[in-house]
Amino acid sequence: MNKKTHRIIVVMITACLVMLFAGEADAQCSICTKTASQLGDGPAKALNGAILYLAGAPLAIMGYIGWRWWKTEKQFTDPNS
Repeated sequence: MNKKTHRIIVVMITACLVMLFAGEADAQCSICTKTASQLGDGPAKALNGAILYLAGAPLAIMGYIGWRWWKTEKQFTDPNS
């Protein structure tokens, strides 16, 4: 495994771990945080969860494209594949 492949794998694993533990993240801007805090704790958590949920789709698409690129690049550079 060369350095480039190792780096790509590390980045992909890191992205997966970030998504796995994203439930504890605060994804709201300051205006949304202020508005949600006025509604109470439940709606603030729901809004934060919705923002993280909506962010997951583009990240998953980018991850899939990166994975397909990596597999194609590996196929062209490694004659044993």
